[in-house]
Amino acid sequence: QVQLVESGGGLVQAGGSLRLSCAASGRTFSEYGMGWFRQAPGKEREFVSWSGGNTYYADSVKGRFTISRDNAKNTVYLQMNSLRSEDTAVYYCAAVRGGVARPMMRSPRVYEYWGQGTQVTVSS
Repeated sequence: QVQLVESGGGLVQAGGSLRLSCAASGRTFSEYGMGWFRQAPGKEREFVSWSGGNTYYADSVKGRFTISRDNAKNTVYLQMNSLRSEDTAVYYCAAVRGGVARPMMRSPRVYEYWGQGTQVTVSS
């Protein structure tokens, strides 16, 4: 069982930055692929970024967001720069044990564990 706890959300002006953190319980964090997703009101949950053997990003955040992880701290981060109003959403981290084929990492159904989410609001 893995428990995920996100933090770092908040209210920021357009063009600003935030860093989200996702702390995971357990001793095998390095064996998990970690994803960030977001969900805006009235919209489906959408893929943002992946950290496993490689890193991947949704086109909408590429060049602005950076995912990183510290396996010693069981934590994955999402550095978000140049934020836009359309980035406003609840951001979730998720974990899946082992590798995931690249096309599948974008599907929420692949992930075994989810955090409770953290709200990011970007004011224009």
